[in-house]
Amino acid sequence: MFGMGLLTFNICFGQDGNSGINEATTKVKGYFDSGCNLMYAIGAVVGIIGAVKVFNKWNAGEPDTNKVAAAWFGSCIFLVVVATVLKSFFGI
Repeated sequence: MFGMGLLTFNICFGQDGNSGINEATTKVKGYFDSGCNLMYAIGAVVGIIGAVKVFNKWNAGEPDTNKVAAAWFGSCIFLVVVATVLKSFFGI
């Protein structure tokens, strides 16, 4: 026969909603600069990879070199612009 189950009491300490939201906002703002630096670093790596690919296509004489160069250059510019716009838009 099953006896009485083990009865436990958990005491939860809560905080009001405003302080929780403010704490979350502070933490996200702290990570935002690191995230932007990460995006700039990814943009630099993508730019180097793109430059090597475009150089190889150019030396091989492939006809779509301009299209590939524009695509890689556009992706690098996009990463930098997105990071800058997010900083400006959210005022961080």
